[in-house]
Amino acid sequence: MGTNIKKELLRFISEDVQSGDITSVLLPKKKIKAKIISRQEGILAGIRFAKDIFYLKGCRVRIIKKDGVKLKPNQIILQVSGDAKAVLSCERTVLNLLARMSGIATQTSLLVSKIRKINRKTKLYSTRKTAPGLRFFDKEAVVIGGGHKHRMSLNDMVMIKDNHLLVSNSIENITKNARRQHKDVEVEVENQRDAMIAASSGATIVMLDNFSPAQIKKTISALQKKKLRNKVKLEASGGINSKNIAAYAKTGVDMISVGSITNSVKSLDLSLEVCV
Repeated sequence: MGTNIKKELLRFISEDVQSGDITSVLLPKKKIKAKIISRQEGILAGIRFAKDIFYLKGCRVRIIKKDGVKLKPNQIILQVSGDAKAVLSCERTVLNLLARMSGIATQTSLLVSKIRKINRKTKLYSTRKTAPGLRFFDKEAVVIGGGHKHRMSLNDMVMIKDNHLLVSNSIENITKNARRQHKDVEVEVENQRDAMIAASSGATIVMLDNFSPAQIKKTISALQKKKLRNKVKLEASGGINSKNIAAYAKTGVDMISVGSITNSVKSLDLSLEVCV
């Protein structure tokens, strides 16, 4: 466990325990065993962090199911033993993180499977639409589900979005200036004309924001005619979900980014049961 991860996990525990678990202190000093069980189908993610949280409270852990495994209802995921107070004070923190990450991985896996049926070259990417303080864990869950991380933070890569363009007043100028200083530059555009300008100005990725599949195909044709298609990666973004993602995969874009996999998370149903 890295130092930064340890700090984050301790912060999660502290958030829940605060000055003390005033319910668990009522229990007698007793060693117990417990197990985490799946209550529905899904992709497991975050099991190593669940183990680390229990370890930080002096518990012993046995991992039964590894990250990336497809779960069925009523399967044992993890077994833990230790002082009753320690185990129970970790319960909600472990379940919250594990359920959230597994929910993200499950939704990611569903979308990735739909893309791969159409086009194995197109990749699914996460966005920065994550819960504050949970970005590392949210994006780890995306990777476990078969997706890819986009920018972790603003200093990872230049991404020129609509508000940047409103301030700068020129796609061409800001893009060329960015390329003089950075190897990779992504530009968000809202129409075919701006996509052509961004590509010809040196953008390495052009994000086609809220384009329909038909609009994307027309834009790709225009880029091919100008011999610009091979010079840029194309990213489809905006309003993409499980119902329409196959249509976007058919367009031939290199990347599809979906914010809902991290900002509209439906956690997987998991529970911890004490073995008596």
